[in-house]
Amino acid sequence: MTGHQALINQVLFSPDSRLVASASFDKSIKLWDGRTGKYLASLRGHVAAVYQIAWSADSRLLVSGSSDSTLKVWDVKAQKLATDLPGHADEVYAVDWSPDGQRVASGGKDKCLRIWRR
Repeated sequence: MTGHQALINQVLFSPDSRLVASASFDKSIKLWDGRTGKYLASLRGHVAAVYQIAWSADSRLLVSGSSDSTLKVWDVKAQKLATDLPGHADEVYAVDWSPDGQRVASGGKDKCLRIWRR
């Protein structure tokens, strides 16, 4: 099966529109062709639900926030984990890239806003 095995929380086109990423309670992010919708790959590494994702402005990286209290930065071309960002004390509900691509902001159940530098 190529679809998610649990509910999908978010879907986002990459800034260049070539890909669509989907985040799910099944602990994965899936990548899809932005034109045809064809399944391309699964990004796995979170140990709990993935709540939110955000693309870098150049469409090369994707950041994910999870119920497992971590953020993960994914290298989309290599389809693998680039950086693991632990640091929140509880679930991470919100993530975003800065427009210059140098920072990621996150927030969650621990009521803390964090800014991560690339």
